[in-house]
Amino acid sequence: EEVLSYEELQKLARLKAPLIRVRGQWVEVNSEEIEAVIEFWRKKRAGETTLREVIRMALDGGSLLGGIPLEGIRAEGWVGDLISKLRGHRSFEELPKPEGFQGDLRPYQVRGYSWLSFLRDWGFGACLADDMGLGKTIQTLTLIQRDWELGKRRPVLLICPTSIVNNWKKEASRFTPELPVLIHHGVERKRGEEFKEAAQRHALVISSYALLSRDFEILKEIDWGGIVLDEAQNIKNPETKQSRAARSLRAEYRITLTGTPVENSVGDLWSIMEFLNPGFLGNQAEFKRNFFIPIQAARDPEAEERLRRLTGPFILRRLKTDKNIISDLPEKVEMKVFCNLTKEQASLYEAVVSETMGRIDESEGIERKGLVLSTIMKLKQVCNHPAQFLGDNSKIPGRSGKLERLTEMVEEMMEVGDRALIFSQFAEMGAILKRYLEETFGREVLFLHGGVEKKKRDWMVERFQSEENGPHLFILSLKAGGTGLNLTKANQVIHFDRWWNPAVENQATDRTFRIGQKRNVMVHKFICAGTLEEKIDEMIERKKEIADRVVGTGEAWLTELSTDELKELFTLRREAIGD
Repeated sequence: EEVLSYEELQKLARLKAPLIRVRGQWVEVNSEEIEAVIEFWRKKRAGETTLREVIRMALDGGSLLGGIPLEGIRAEGWVGDLISKLRGHRSFEELPKPEGFQGDLRPYQVRGYSWLSFLRDWGFGACLADDMGLGKTIQTLTLIQRDWELGKRRPVLLICPTSIVNNWKKEASRFTPELPVLIHHGVERKRGEEFKEAAQRHALVISSYALLSRDFEILKEIDWGGIVLDEAQNIKNPETKQSRAARSLRAEYRITLTGTPVENSVGDLWSIMEFLNPGFLGNQAEFKRNFFIPIQAARDPEAEERLRRLTGPFILRRLKTDKNIISDLPEKVEMKVFCNLTKEQASLYEAVVSETMGRIDESEGIERKGLVLSTIMKLKQVCNHPAQFLGDNSKIPGRSGKLERLTEMVEEMMEVGDRALIFSQFAEMGAILKRYLEETFGREVLFLHGGVEKKKRDWMVERFQSEENGPHLFILSLKAGGTGLNLTKANQVIHFDRWWNPAVENQATDRTFRIGQKRNVMVHKFICAGTLEEKIDEMIERKKEIADRVVGTGEAWLTELSTDELKELFTLRREAIGD
């Protein structure tokens, strides 16, 4: 092997001959390849090579420079230190919890938010790809809170599916109550100069993917402190309007949050990385040639390893099954999932309230109590799905905020092989869910309700518990499946609608959270924001110190509320409706 000087390379390039004599040996050369090496050398000498180019070449050992294999880069000083940290050979500084953060950060969450800060400080985008339930939202809010406390006051734009706009709002008010948050969502959202002025006064602006493309002309006018894309698989197709809009916005840093960074193919990864670190994986044609075809078609292990080396430093993925994560987690994690109503749901909801409030006001005694309970039941059905309330066997997709969120969550659960119990107090809603989930995911879904005979019930439980490749989703009506079953194979529990008696919900959750459970259990309680579901939840939270008055009474205590209190309970808030 011969080491050639810059001057010798220039001389070879000028000869433009396919076969030349170098130091007594005949060598086959490609003048274009030589020119590429000279151009890199020239930029390096002139100080024009960017940090991102150096990092890319350092991470991508065995990559090509103009067709010539690049054996590697030897980096020293602070660049060497940075590369070592990116490769995981050296640890980065773990940051303290911000003063304004309300709540506890688990050790892995401290590491996650410190990692986001580390990459941001060096000008790199980051993809936080933790398993569902590990707190991607909390880690992101912690970073934004710390920046705000350090005087970094440019607004951060957070884009998420419409179904979880309210979830972000609630989590921010819970964990970072001092952060000024602007919701750019709904028909009454601010526009033009009014929006620009309002955005500059807030730490966090929350909007949806639908509005990312629809309101792009407004959003692009702002120099954002950061852009965060939640459920970033929404930009996996780089040609969609929302993907192009996301890449076009100006921001100091970029973060993506997703439980499924590669959903269908490694092509998904290019789109996410192109948003985070433009050009890092080459253009689409280069990526297809270097990675997509070798990996998808040929299962080339070298291409897989190169892609892992290039993307690994910018993707942090922790699973609930990781030993160092399990030790950080409590055995049971409970969280509220706030959903929006669709416009159809909101219209039905207001019609029910309008039709019944006058009758409730005019009635008394047992008749009044019956009207209140029937109204609560109707509104809960509307919050679940219009098809349940109408009972008309109409189409299912696209009509329910809860169902939209459930679909997103089940997709993520399927990706990692989780098993889930889905509880509803309504057998008819369970039937709707079974039909929809089987059609959507092409997999069998079990459904246990009060009409299932014992022999079939035992068969369902046995299949769920014992069959390795058996059904991963089990829908249960709360009364039929809430007691007496052992379903420890599940590690996810979803309460699709709420039974307003904590003891009944806990009994249902305990079908999986019991002796024999070897994994941490994640419990998700669905609540339609701005509806009676959220208001009753708030009332129960306030009543926890006098829980004995509530436990065991179901919803009967609500019938004792005054007419004014019922109006407040039933009235639909603006935040309930999606785009």
